[in-house]
Amino acid sequence: MLGLIQTALTYIIPFLLVLTVVVTIHELGHYWAARACRVAIDQFSIGFGRRIFGWRDRQGVEWRVGWIPLGGYVRFSGDENAASVPDQNNLSAMRQKIEAEQGPGAADRFFHFKPVWQRAFITAAGPLANFVLAIIIFAFLLMSVGETVIPARVAAVQPGSPAAAAGFRVDDVVIEANGQKIDNFFDLQQIIAVRSNAPTQFLVDRGGQVVSLSATPERRVMPDRMGGEQKIGVLGISSPADAGQRTVRRYGPLEAVGAGAERTWRVLSTTVYYLGRIVTGRESADQLGGPLRIAQASGQVAQSGAQGAPDATTMLLGSAVALLGLTAVLSVGIGFMNLLPVPVLDGGHLLFYAYEAVARRPLAAKVQAAGYRVGLALLLGLMLFATWNDLQQLRVFKFLGGLIS
Repeated sequence: MLGLIQTALTYIIPFLLVLTVVVTIHELGHYWAARACRVAIDQFSIGFGRRIFGWRDRQGVEWRVGWIPLGGYVRFSGDENAASVPDQNNLSAMRQKIEAEQGPGAADRFFHFKPVWQRAFITAAGPLANFVLAIIIFAFLLMSVGETVIPARVAAVQPGSPAAAAGFRVDDVVIEANGQKIDNFFDLQQIIAVRSNAPTQFLVDRGGQVVSLSATPERRVMPDRMGGEQKIGVLGISSPADAGQRTVRRYGPLEAVGAGAERTWRVLSTTVYYLGRIVTGRESADQLGGPLRIAQASGQVAQSGAQGAPDATTMLLGSAVALLGLTAVLSVGIGFMNLLPVPVLDGGHLLFYAYEAVARRPLAAKVQAAGYRVGLALLLGLMLFATWNDLQQLRVFKFLGGLIS
């Protein structure tokens, strides 16, 4: 019993908190955009399933909390038929029915009868809200906590490493990597980690002279913070962190917002680049993680934030700060994933709206319905694959095999 409680406090609760914040902000993006376009809204739900509690506001929107805390949704009036009335004939029949029941002009408040640009705006507002959330969180952390800065100076070069072959020397200061300005060893590590077996250009300051070097990080299997393994690129250089060369940099409000936007873009571009390497076969697909690994990461991040705290208050504060950072990164991932051109995701809807804008009519109902089924199958398949990777990474099968034997 104590073990179950400890597991819930360590992994499940942090995971649900992070997921609930990210999904709620995503749905609020859809909600506020719909309100701005005067779309009739029936319901806003945090969680799925039977309602635990809720209320109805003055606009008639039912706000509710479901008992399954694994997401949420906003339901526009008429959404219950959204998959079956996407073409012109069914929309005409739907308009006639609505106006017969609610009076002339009533259909104009329904999502399906808004101009295509408004529907696209409402759809894109969810992922956009995720990116805005990430910027706000990063900016808040940079103002309040600051960032640890370790000079991008080479403290040591491993013999026989890609860095040694490329000509890196001790005391070289890396000022640019793969076209990106570098002023922190952490940033350099992130670039190297996702560029295994990819030739990369570096600019280093060597005694006041700028020297250009080309190196190819090699892929190595390294332990991660979650107790599993990860395949990342390694150059073979050490940072001066062990010598105590680190400072804390804090930002002012405007500077923090700019830096938050830059970090959000960096996370997004790195995600796109890494997924591109997986699709093209240059990176192993077993690195894709799913909900189990996110839950484990949430627990580990919360623990690392609380580590070394002198009292319970400081421990909770440290965990909260660490989880905020994870929330920002996950929010970028959720925003990007929803923009993929897969039916049932926001990106798939935007694809259909783009066709409608060009052809001046909605895509045929049969085609959209088939697209939704294919998209759902792809999404479920990806989730199953990612969950399988989670089980492999967490060594669940080895554990079960040990129990059986």
